[in-house]
Order: sequence, then structure tokens, then C-alpha cells
Amino acid sequence: MTPSRDIGRLLEIMAALRTPQSGCPWDLAQSFATIASYTIEEAYEVADAIARNDLADLKDELGDLLLQVVFHARIAEEARAFDFGDVVQAITEKLLRRHPHVFGSERSPTPQAVEGLWERIKAQEKRERGDSPREGALTGVPVALPALTRALKLQTKASKVGFDWNDPRAVLRKIREEVDEIESALDAEPANAAAEIGDLLFAAVNLARHLRADPEALLRQTNQKFERRFAAIERALAARGKKPQDATLAEMDALWEDAKAAEEASAANGE
Repeated sequence: MTPSRDIGRLLEIMAALRTPQSGCPWDLAQSFATIASYTIEEAYEVADAIARNDLADLKDELGDLLLQVVFHARIAEEARAFDFGDVVQAITEKLLRRHPHVFGSERSPTPQAVEGLWERIKAQEKRERGDSPREGALTGVPVALPALTRALKLQTKASKVGFDWNDPRAVLRKIREEVDEIESALDAEPANAAAEIGDLLFAAVNLARHLRADPEALLRQTNQKFERRFAAIERALAARGKKPQDATLAEMDALWEDAKAAEEASAANGE
């Protein structure tokens, strides 16, 4: 098959992969449920490429994510539920409907105003669909979301009905309170300390939200920093003819501080 820049060609390839007898046995065996985890994984790989600022990899990962959309749409088409064209039409209509400040007469000059407009339009859409008005304030947050992201969305929804702090310092005090509770649990009943850690993480997400930061992105950055600095420890130990398991904790701590200082110096010099 000849490669093409045309989305139609991609749809033809997906159809061929799903054609009984002549298609791919693995692709034919899949369903919405079996490829859902791959869809989530591909979205994370897109986020990873963005975090690494690797645009070449981002192009490939976006292609993998698009494949997931095409795959789901093909399965739906076979079930006579909808097809890829319906997906395109639905998102096109939604974008037009939710951007009256661009495609209509509405005026929303700031990102904050746009967010408010978006939420009002979503609420109107729910009313028009006949969604139950008795739904709870936290309804609609998918259970399958990563825990940090789901905590953020739950807190954001609670905030919209007034259940929130007005000052990030109040959240910081809550974090200190949760740390104290962990310490008390360790002193009294260590087995209970784990449950308190969940409360601490939830409070940390709340602080990130008040600082208008994405906790998932922050943790990804910290993970990358940890990997980078630990790799520096391994290189430094290798230069001494050692592996991490051969070094003392004090030695590795010192090398960690060296790696941290080197990064800070590099950042200060704009490197």
C-alpha cells in the first residue's frame, strides 16, 4: 500500500485490517473494551513527548493516538452505531457551539471569561438533552482517570458550588495538618498511616489547583528530574568503578547534591 497524507487512506487501511478472513487476526479480535487501555497509554505518550519537547516523537505519538480514534470509530461503524465522519461532525458542531465568541456575536476577551462561557454552554446542553437536574455536583468525573487528575476535577467541581478555600495558604495549612496526622499515626498505629497519605496527596492536588498548576504535569516533571539526577549518580559512580548497590547512602546523597547544583548552575546560565 502507498502511504498517503489523506485521512481517507487511513480509514481504508483500518477497514482492511478489520475485514474478516483477509484482515489482521489481532485487530479483528479487538473491541472497545480491549483497546481502551491502549487509548489511554497513547494519550500519555503524547504528553510525554510534549514534556520532553521532542516534536519528532510528538508527530509519531499523535499518529498513534489518531489511530485509536480511527480504530474505535471503525468498531462503531461495524456495529452500525456511528462512523468516523459522525465523530468529525460531532466535534465540529461542538466547537462551533461552544465558541460563540469566535463564530458568533458573544464577546469573551479573557481566558477566564471563555472558561465561564464554556461551562454555561455545557450546562445548557445538558438541559437540552434532558439530563437529570438532581445529579450531584461531582457527577461526570470519569472513574478511570488517573487519580491525581480525578482529584483535580472533583475539587474543581466542588469549588463551583462554593466548597473551597479562598487562599492557597489555607490549603498549605491543611497539608501541614495532614502531615501531622501521618506522624501521629506512625507513633500510635503505623498500619493506619497509609490511609492518611491519601489525604495528604489530595491536599497537595488542591494546592496545585489553587496555584493554577496541573498536578499530573508537576509530578511528571519531578519524575523526570529524579530520573535525570539518579542517572547522574550512576555515571559518577561508574567513573569510580562502582554501581549504586556498591555505594553508601551518604555517598549517593552527596552525588545527588552535586547533580542538583550542576542543574541549578546550568539553569542560571541559561543553558
